Amino acid sequence: MRNQRIAHRFRLSIGMVFVLLAALGSFYLLELLNRAGEQMQADMRMNEPDYIVENFSFVRMTKDGKPSYIIAGDKLTHRPVDDSSEIDKPRVHSLASDKPPMDIVASTARVEDANSRVTLNGTVTIDRAAAPGARSLHMATEKLVIFPDEDRMETDQPVKMKVGDTTASANSMRANNATREMHLEGAGTLVLPPKAQ
Repeated sequence: MRNQRIAHRFRLSIGMVFVLLAALGSFYLLELLNRAGEQMQADMRMNEPDYIVENFSFVRMTKDGKPSYIIAGDKLTHRPVDDSSEIDKPRVHSLASDKPPMDIVASTARVEDANSRVTLNGTVTIDRAAAPGARSLHMATEKLVIFPDEDRMETDQPVKMKVGDTTASANSMRANNATREMHLEGAGTLVLPPKAQ
């Protein structure tokens, strides 16, 4: 009889140890899930914008303190997680004194890499008026990546352009405004005006 009681207490003790271990395991698992949820919330908060500016205008200066270009737009949303900005209805106007001014308009833009890369999307147009030594320019594409500090731009989308009286189209384009070089790539067309008599 005494041995039965000891065996019963022993089984009861083992059962209670298992219940206690299961309770501790459940508590630990719940704590891990709570921490993961808090981390997800923190990550979501980090991706929230830290400021939004409407109807803004931003002037970028050259190293010698002269205005280089103006970026304006309907709305600018800055995200601190990657220090990027999204712009609705961006407008870029170049102000370089040694080159003809250029205007660029798009539906949206994303500015990243410490303002050294601007990706314009949705009906991107570029217009440059004629000037001494430079013909007028009109260009249209659906995406354009601008590197303002390097004064160059590129697109991997179809592009149509008119330079003076010459029209051209291509599957992609790379241009360097500093050297005034432009490379059109892929299948396209080139229409030259007739020579003057």
